[in-house]
Amino acid sequence: MASMEDLKKLLRGKSDSERMVGLLLVTKLCDKNDHKAILDVYNAINPNFLLRVLLTGIRRDDKRGGGGVECNRAAYLELAISVLAALSRVPEIAAGDEMLSKVPTVLEAISKETIPAIAGDCFEFLFLVSNAHKDGVAMLYESGLIRAVCVQMPALKIGSHEMELAIKLVLLVISKLGEGGFSDHVPELSEMLPIMAKQFALLQNEAKFDALHLLSAILSSNFVGALHEVLRSRMSRDWLTSARFGVMDILQNRVAPNQKLEALIIAESIISMFGEEWMADRTTLLESPSSFPADRCILLVLESSRVEIAVVLNELAYLTYEASSPSNSESFLVKLRNLGVVFSLVEGIIKFISKAGGDQDSMLTDIISESTFTKIISGLDETISVVLDYLIDGKVHGRRKGDDLLACVRIAGSYLAEAPHACKEKVQEVLGYLLTVEGQDEFSNPSCISFLLPLMCQMTMDNDGCKTFFAVGAFEAVVRYLIKLLDSRDSEVNDSSSIFLACDTILNVLLKRKNDHFLSHESYYVKLLEVLPRWAENAQEPSVMMASSICSLILKMTSENALLHQYNFKIHDLMLLSLLLKRSLITYCQEDPVSCDPNSVADLYDIVHSGYSCWAELFPCIKQVVEGKSHEFYSSYERS
Repeated sequence: MASMEDLKKLLRGKSDSERMVGLLLVTKLCDKNDHKAILDVYNAINPNFLLRVLLTGIRRDDKRGGGGVECNRAAYLELAISVLAALSRVPEIAAGDEMLSKVPTVLEAISKETIPAIAGDCFEFLFLVSNAHKDGVAMLYESGLIRAVCVQMPALKIGSHEMELAIKLVLLVISKLGEGGFSDHVPELSEMLPIMAKQFALLQNEAKFDALHLLSAILSSNFVGALHEVLRSRMSRDWLTSARFGVMDILQNRVAPNQKLEALIIAESIISMFGEEWMADRTTLLESPSSFPADRCILLVLESSRVEIAVVLNELAYLTYEASSPSNSESFLVKLRNLGVVFSLVEGIIKFISKAGGDQDSMLTDIISESTFTKIISGLDETISVVLDYLIDGKVHGRRKGDDLLACVRIAGSYLAEAPHACKEKVQEVLGYLLTVEGQDEFSNPSCISFLLPLMCQMTMDNDGCKTFFAVGAFEAVVRYLIKLLDSRDSEVNDSSSIFLACDTILNVLLKRKNDHFLSHESYYVKLLEVLPRWAENAQEPSVMMASSICSLILKMTSENALLHQYNFKIHDLMLLSLLLKRSLITYCQEDPVSCDPNSVADLYDIVHSGYSCWAELFPCIKQVVEGKSHEFYSSYERS
């Protein structure tokens, strides 16, 4: 049997045949743990010859040494790669420029077609060199690592060493280069993602967590919108089941907190792509003998999110009030991002139960039993109670500005709109404060009002709610908010859903409050009489009837004489108001029942009609326009 000295003599031989025999013996004679022997072998190898063997294997052989002799290219390639992998196990060799220079050629070799026979050695060589050399990761990325892994991954066995190395390589690029490591490779990542998801679901070793890290990094990246588009349009959705199994596996076991957070990041990203129903989809995986109850995923996501919210809010409170950490500090911003993830999940669960409870024919009612529904409500109550405690803490400290506070207002408003009687005492204590909260960079109409409108619309449906609504100054806040929306020239700000919710809330109040509160809010009511007709002038139903019903209820509390002389209401605005009411009273009755659903505005029409019967004599100009006797009105309008 050849000795190491014989091997070195062959490697230093004058002929290619001697050197080739030497290379064949390298992998057989060298113990991977004997770094000194491998280093001696490395020094004996002619680097140009090794490169020629590698290039011959990928059909780019050096014509100066090939001699035109036909050779087994696949064997050459396998030999060259196995030698490189053996040599790179010595850190001193892997860190050298000679090994780094081979990275582009090795990646070229595996970027064209699947070659399972050499994938393991290729990935080992690339991983060892990129870890050892300071420029290794950059060379990996620039030479096409992502494409090469995408080509080889479908041929690799789930749980294999080759698959583990492939995922580690992509993770290495991401950890060193950030999102720039894969921002230009959306198509490749979309092809790799189902395979990584299956690895994540099926394995029960360290490789499972590598898949977890990679999936969460990819799905939470800034370029995720483009990836989502590809995932929604081109792929089978079997990977969603794999991802769900992996997420449940992480959440129901004892793992590090950051690993649970990564599982929640994956869940949040998938829900944003495919909807809340993902949490209650298939509960079996073909390759796995285990299965889960249909409600397991949503309960795990809720409980994990509840715990994470409590932890993050406690940490944010410490940073804000005790450590005096600025709101733009790195630690604060990281926790704020984490809070956004779990809040998004809770909001998804709120939407889920809203759908399940609102549609008795929905398939969701078969999944969510009464006991599960009760567990979800209990978990949400506890979660929102913690959020309200954080907001009460903000109120005590006199803090009104911050994206953390605004996010808390949003999630609280989202749930309390569905469960207006939850946490009632805390809501009454903090509602007035919530209406004053602003985001860090907000300077105009505060978002907090739009987040709370669904809750306030529900609250004002009963008399006790109306009392609270007025007591905390919510009425003035909602009217100011609505006026700003209606006066805005910015179509993006002019949010129709918020406008209708604000109008509904004001309408609820006007239907329940007595006329004597007009004097204490006169400026708001007069302003509404100005802006609502302008808004509805070019609008369609039900906007016209909504505006008319509010105006009709306001007119019951005053008179035309008071408007024009006491409150300086302009004749032009009175003209627009008259035309709005005429349109509502006359046109509604003439609507084609095929083109207009009478039930959608019938109640509003009744409000306008009954109001007109009450106040028509106190508003002679409006009465003239409505009844078609408006010559004198038009004359006075033209003179003005």
